[in-house]
Amino acid sequence: MQKQTNANNGKLPQSSEVPEVSPEFREFFIDEIKDIYWAEKLLTKTIPKMQKAATSSELVSAFGAHLTATQQHVERLEQVFELLGEVPKAKKCDAMAGIVEEGKSILEETEKGTHLRDVGLILAAQKVEHYEIATYGTLAQLSKSLSNKKISSLLEQTLVEEKEADLLLTDIAEKSINSAAAIEDISEELPKRTSRKMATA
Repeated sequence: MQKQTNANNGKLPQSSEVPEVSPEFREFFIDEIKDIYWAEKLLTKTIPKMQKAATSSELVSAFGAHLTATQQHVERLEQVFELLGEVPKAKKCDAMAGIVEEGKSILEETEKGTHLRDVGLILAAQKVEHYEIATYGTLAQLSKSLSNKKISSLLEQTLVEEKEADLLLTDIAEKSINSAAAIEDISEELPKRTSRKMATA
């Protein structure tokens, strides 16, 4: 019983208490918000290129819808900055920059108009989604320590939408694109496309 009393007198706060976060914690949180803010702004420029490169009408539509959602994510983050009393500022996200750069290489390595390119686009897009899911999931949890329900709500709303986007991409891939890419004979299509290019030159 004495040990329990000593433990309660220690530095750990009681569950009913709401301790003020340290300056270091707040700075870390804001820094991570700047990071994902940069990432989202980059995606508003990247998604249109992915949409243009896609062949499947479902995939084109999915990219279009997610572009609109991403623009809303940017706006939500700007609301988070405001709630924190901070001016919206982006800090380069090296992780997202790397993922986007890898996506560019997929376009270079796959042929336009093929199911295989759509497979690659879905792969690249889901890598983006998984990074965002991990980021928003962690930030939503950390925000609870700030005792600001509005910030938590904004981050959790975006987290839900990122998860939905990921599931939609999986559904599109499994419905037809993966199986079509698996049996696609790209070698027969290449000469046809080359001939058309020469004819129009």
